[in-house]
Amino acid sequence: MECLGIIAGGGPLPVVAAREARMQGIKVVAIAVEEAASADLAGEVDEIRWVGAGQLGRLIAALKREKVTDAVMLGKIPLGLLFSRVKIDLAGLLFYLKLKDRRGDTILAGVSDLLMREGITLHDCRQFLSSIVLRKGLLTARAPSASEQQDISFGRELARSMARLRIGQTVVVKRRTVLAVEAIEGTDAAIRRGGTLGNGGVVVVKVGRPDQDMRFDLPVVGPDTVTALEDAGATALALDADHTLMLNREKVAEAADRLGLAIVAD
Repeated sequence: MECLGIIAGGGPLPVVAAREARMQGIKVVAIAVEEAASADLAGEVDEIRWVGAGQLGRLIAALKREKVTDAVMLGKIPLGLLFSRVKIDLAGLLFYLKLKDRRGDTILAGVSDLLMREGITLHDCRQFLSSIVLRKGLLTARAPSASEQQDISFGRELARSMARLRIGQTVVVKRRTVLAVEAIEGTDAAIRRGGTLGNGGVVVVKVGRPDQDMRFDLPVVGPDTVTALEDAGATALALDADHTLMLNREKVAEAADRLGLAIVAD
């Protein structure tokens, strides 16, 4: 691969991927979503083009103009922005009308299929995020206690069922009772809600879907997750190894150890 296109939303993932790709000697072209991507990305890539969230025609044209045939899709794009009346173009409108439903993974898979028809292949994003892919093992000084491990095993089975149904990928449990299941509010809000309902002392389990598409939408945790765990009075966090991305791992581990949290990936 000589050139990589990064379709970039918000957050640090596009920057991490751009740096890794350039270290591999690959030219990087970013197609950045105006409403979401960070301006800092410009300093990490060889070329950058800005498009509106609903401008799929403009996005494809930009990739073709730069002769990009291999790409990754990274970063947060609020679904409400995808078809903004202000920014939408004809290609975006036609795409929207053809969707079978409006779930996030349906939209992302549809974009992938559209790009494929235009000669642009989306790749497993972990290829350019190897430095933050979470591997199996204990991440903190303290391992889960026996009772926490019981909650982890209980929560993981339920979380996988929820993920399979596309409802969410995080559950909050206490004494093998489900306190919260992640939905549209996101992981951190679900953690805080579960902590409030359980009055602290909760265990959080976050998993990947059984049919997780590695091209996009992998579970991501980082320092903000630890803040949510602290707010919830959580005592343990369990994650899926090889299917989860962790930002600022050293900072996460340091903060978790300070709080006495146990974090484990299986």
